[in-house]
Amino acid sequence: MRNFSMLLIVAVATFLISCAVEPEAVSYGEDQCDFCKMGVVDKAHSAQYVTNKGKQFKFDAIECLIREIADPEIIEQDLAFILVADYSNPGEMINASDAIFLISKAIKSPMGANLSAFSKEEDAKQTATDKGGETYNWVGIKAHFKK
Repeated sequence: MRNFSMLLIVAVATFLISCAVEPEAVSYGEDQCDFCKMGVVDKAHSAQYVTNKGKQFKFDAIECLIREIADPEIIEQDLAFILVADYSNPGEMINASDAIFLISKAIKSPMGANLSAFSKEEDAKQTATDKGGETYNWVGIKAHFKK
């Protein structure tokens, strides 16, 4: 009986650990954009979201993610993670609601919106000064794409 109890505890613990909702690493060159179906290859402009149930959605460009979640059937509160690549640290994903976004014609993004994200406001503003462009927060960039 004691062995059965220990086995049950281990099984429940394993189940709970395996059900953790976490983002998966983007497999650049292998993953496909869930919006436009292009390959995800650009580490400076990729994005992803994870639902509260753990389903992963990956994007080749931040603009694809924004257009996808603009769908009225997708409720942002049902998403556990919304992540965008940090332009200053390609391949590093940051929380979209904390990011500062820059639209600059001097920085090409995969789908042509010239949209990049930064983890640090000073990096975004310095890049805007150097290359031109306009900065936005998460609410502002979503509103920009609704136009």
